Amino acid sequence: MKNESNDILYMHMQASERFVLFNGLTFQEFAFSLPYTLNSILLLKHQFDGGEYNLNVLLESVSSEDISKLLKENVRGYGDFCWIDFEEADGLDELEGREISELLYLGHTKNHLEPPFFRKLNNQFVYLAQDDGWFNKIYFRSLSTYYNMLGSLIPLKLEPLKVERNWLRIRKKKELTAIPVDIITALAPILAEGLIFSFRHVKYSRTKIEVPAWVVGDYLNMDEMYDDFSDGKIKEPDVFITFHRKEKVWESVIKSDSFS
Repeated sequence: MKNESNDILYMHMQASERFVLFNGLTFQEFAFSLPYTLNSILLLKHQFDGGEYNLNVLLESVSSEDISKLLKENVRGYGDFCWIDFEEADGLDELEGREISELLYLGHTKNHLEPPFFRKLNNQFVYLAQDDGWFNKIYFRSLSTYYNMLGSLIPLKLEPLKVERNWLRIRKKKELTAIPVDIITALAPILAEGLIFSFRHVKYSRTKIEVPAWVVGDYLNMDEMYDDFSDGKIKEPDVFITFHRKEKVWESVIKSDSFS
């Protein structure tokens, strides 16, 4: 499996259907980048043995108290890892046959029959992954949640790349702040075209950190996407997201006039 080092982040947003395709996003990164804590989730495809079986939907759920255990799992090793969040356990018991069949279809095909937001569950997401981190398809009830998540995700992915330590070899205090949502939303037209952030090409200097990104198009096959990006024919970046270290502020520069 490619991209084991998790050094790129590919996203293709389908705003009309409220989902985003990802390569390079893990379940742990998703959970830690959300603007709020995950509530209980219903597991549609998994290998987790710490869930609670629901007799109405005949599937296992994980309570908010036990999600921390799931976050420690190697969910990539599950193969398929699919879930939907829900607000109250009573909502699972109220689901009818048609709704349950839609849930099963989501987990089986990673696609929807109807918009996958259920009144009885009040779910905010549907998370559908194959080899978590390689192919993830995530539905968002509100795309503003996606924009906020992305604003926290990029700094989260940058921090492990930094090897700066003080003379006692104690990790320095986290430097990077979240990227303001207005900077992320300005990228929406490009995200709709398919965008790769490359953390292997990040430039560090004393004054700033520059994260480059390329518009690469719509991919469903992540092997093809990764091969195309890694074939050595990379042009100049279409976007730079820059963190100014002294001022602790972010800015973006979109190079292509067609996306301005």
